[in-house]
Amino acid sequence: MIFRRAVVAVLLVVAAVGFAGRPAFAASCAAPAPSTTQPGYLVADPACDISGAPFVALPGAQIYTGISAGAAYRIEVPAGWNGKLVLYAHGYRGRGTVVYVDSPRLRQHYIDLGYAWAASSYATNGYDVGQGVRDSYALIGLFRQVTGHAAESVIMSGESMGGQVTAVAIETYPRAFSGAMPVCGVLGDVKLFDYFLDANVTAAALAGVRISFPLQPPADYQDTWRAQTAAILPALGVNVGKPPALTALGQTWSSVVERRSGGDRPGFDSAFAYWNTATSLAPLNDLPFLFGLYPGLSGGTSYIAPGNVTDNRFTFYRSTDRLFPTADEWRLNASVLRVKATAPADPGLAGIPRVDGNPRVPVLSMHDIGDLFVPFSMEQTYAARAAAHGKSKLFVSRAIRGTGHCDFTQAELTTAFDDLTAWIHTGHRPAGDAILNPRAVASPTFGCRFTNGAHAFFAAPACPAP
Repeated sequence: MIFRRAVVAVLLVVAAVGFAGRPAFAASCAAPAPSTTQPGYLVADPACDISGAPFVALPGAQIYTGISAGAAYRIEVPAGWNGKLVLYAHGYRGRGTVVYVDSPRLRQHYIDLGYAWAASSYATNGYDVGQGVRDSYALIGLFRQVTGHAAESVIMSGESMGGQVTAVAIETYPRAFSGAMPVCGVLGDVKLFDYFLDANVTAAALAGVRISFPLQPPADYQDTWRAQTAAILPALGVNVGKPPALTALGQTWSSVVERRSGGDRPGFDSAFAYWNTATSLAPLNDLPFLFGLYPGLSGGTSYIAPGNVTDNRFTFYRSTDRLFPTADEWRLNASVLRVKATAPADPGLAGIPRVDGNPRVPVLSMHDIGDLFVPFSMEQTYAARAAAHGKSKLFVSRAIRGTGHCDFTQAELTTAFDDLTAWIHTGHRPAGDAILNPRAVASPTFGCRFTNGAHAFFAAPACPAP
């Protein structure tokens, strides 16, 4: 689900389909090959980046690429391998039919430290977390098969939707992993889609626009939603592709979204302006970002669940932090559209897999507090579930003062990985942020401790000098 637009290059002919564990020395790219497991899908050449550049080994390392069970994979092993393996799970890539594998941002750091790494394209696109879990777990066996060596320990990692893949994988296969590092992750499973619902139904209620949530949207529902959105936006002061000039109702909506996305916290106003200036994902990229994510457009299925996964029947929307709700808050809650889930998070790997928040291994996570695509509240949901299972000591969360989605500096990522591996090896739990303490989250210095480097568009009082 990483918020990037990749331009897919035109590629040439695939040399081999099916399992082929081979060192990658390709000087040119092969054309995507038809999937052997997913009709209609193509698998891009893993020996090349999606841009067309060859995937080349880092100095002193050996790489392997191939296609197994409809999923492309990459493996890289340093000369002085320490016997440990990191699995990398990528984020959401839309609903296209070409799958491709890429390399983790910490690739160089892994190799420098002696870690091998492996990554999968997954056999499918879309919000198919279950497929991501299966194909990522399969890398452990593929690694042994193509390198001739078994990893003595495995760390699971992933970004965005890959963060949910990570969280589900360590709960589905608890004995396979020694630790996990989800970042900007969907750690609250269907709570992400509830958040999209919250943002849209409260916007409509405040604007006085009647909207619907069809469980089986008609073919023209996108056009219906566009017309309804056109009536909502002026009342809020939101303009497509331009910074918002919020009305009083828009200010209230901003306050509601802030509380549904993690609570009062520094930098939110700049984040809200950023995400309401951004346009949404295709084909609704003519709408402001959050409005193109309304779950009603898919009947709440996210195009994979057997029914609606969203539910706000018992949600009480707040725009203030007062002890008792205001009259305006009561009016908002009386008028907002209510939706009932018919297919909650799946306890297995179907639909939207459930994240129990019951880890058996150390988990160190990071999240941008200004991220309004996969909001900071995902961390809080996981932390609360871990606490309910008595596993708080196995979860550390770090707040980063960034606005974008997965907007981390290399220094932030490398420090987190080094602290996780030290935790695994020594048993000493590293420091994190008190993300379930509203007063700590609202502090002007929240996120200062682990932010290391500049983050564009984030505006808040400067952190105190170290």
